[in-house]
Amino acid sequence: MRRWRVFWVLGLLLAAAAAASVRDPAASGAVARITLDGPIGPAAAEYVDDAFQRAQADGAVAIVLQLDTPGGLSEAMRQIIARMLASPIPVLAYVAPGGARAASAGTYIMYAAQVAAMAPATHLGAATPVSLGGATPMPLPKAIEKPASATSTATKPAAEPADAESNKVLNDAIAYIRSLAQLRGRNVAWAEQAVRGAATLTADEAARQQVIDFVAADTAQLLAKADGRKVRVGERELTLRLKGLAVHDYAPSARNRFLGIITNPTIAYLLLLVGVVGLFLEATHPGIYLPGVAGGICLLVGLYALQLLPVSYAGLALLALGIGLLVAEAVTPTVGALGIGGVIAFVLGSVLLMHTGVPGYRVNVGVIAGIAVGAVALLSSILWLVFRAHRARQFSGETAMLQEFGELLGPLDVGTEGWARVHGECWRVRSEAALPQGARVRIVRRKGLLLWVAPA
Repeated sequence: MRRWRVFWVLGLLLAAAAAASVRDPAASGAVARITLDGPIGPAAAEYVDDAFQRAQADGAVAIVLQLDTPGGLSEAMRQIIARMLASPIPVLAYVAPGGARAASAGTYIMYAAQVAAMAPATHLGAATPVSLGGATPMPLPKAIEKPASATSTATKPAAEPADAESNKVLNDAIAYIRSLAQLRGRNVAWAEQAVRGAATLTADEAARQQVIDFVAADTAQLLAKADGRKVRVGERELTLRLKGLAVHDYAPSARNRFLGIITNPTIAYLLLLVGVVGLFLEATHPGIYLPGVAGGICLLVGLYALQLLPVSYAGLALLALGIGLLVAEAVTPTVGALGIGGVIAFVLGSVLLMHTGVPGYRVNVGVIAGIAVGAVALLSSILWLVFRAHRARQFSGETAMLQEFGELLGPLDVGTEGWARVHGECWRVRSEAALPQGARVRIVRRKGLLLWVAPA
């Protein structure tokens, strides 16, 4: 028994060692690569935080943060930069591949990295903050002269911000990017210009103006050029030894991918609508269960996504009002009064729902147009059915009886009563004209069980 216990302990130790070697791809000194491709939002911030933790646990000697982004949400950007500044591992921000960009929030991330590089045919800049009302106009400061090399790429200066709130947002963004530029020893003047005037630079221009450290064609060249550089990580100063090291990619986890899908504004919008429609179908057709269950899940997931996104509450209220009016029109038709108002409120709410000034965070206009056209088609169908029902022949009631025909069972004199067969039933009838037996008659009036008839 003692021997078996010894074997079990040795086996467990060997298994733990094997697991550690599998889990630690950077045990011999590797570089972790994290790819940010697309708008920067809650999913991207969580992905970066998770990947940084995994890379640190695996013993990576450096992190390459590869960027291709149009920008995104300020809160998510600040979370990513805070993680970069707190990282005990040096971070190399790299805009790649060719044709990629680090616009808006991506420019701030480039300034926060210990080493900043770009691939050929890439660009960065346009870091003007965006307010809820759209793009905030930002002027180019008079004290800053526009560099000659940026003449073709710097955006024309805009007018002064019109209100105090815009000024606060602008000044906060300028102070933030200036602090990052001073921390990393990069071009402070151009950083402010990128915020005030939405200036942009190509890779070669950025390298000449010391906005980035160098231009690298690929990751191998990036590591080779960064090799030997002295960088500051927290309170320490390190010399990078990266040339020839293996690169290990850290893909998003299943949770990160799911969060990235549902926080897409168009997907969140559709989940919200599917949830409302499912609950409506369950309420009008109880006992089916599937629409109610699916609708409840979609509604909760959509609401979770909305609380992570820059949602306009006015747009959300208009959207809810529009859906409510359309449902009311379907349940109690009002010849279009509620339906038309519902379509208008629905379209306005859909357009205003998301913070449309933030790059990559807007509901697809084609989706809104398609749903609006579908709502109009549904409303038109309901109105057509209502009008057709008003014009349709009635099959019961007093009015339906006055449109029927019958056959006399015997001769009928003026002022006397007789009998006629109407729809297989025998009715007492009276006429203002004499009619022979078997004559076809039309019902013109009814009083109780007595019918007044005339020749058909």
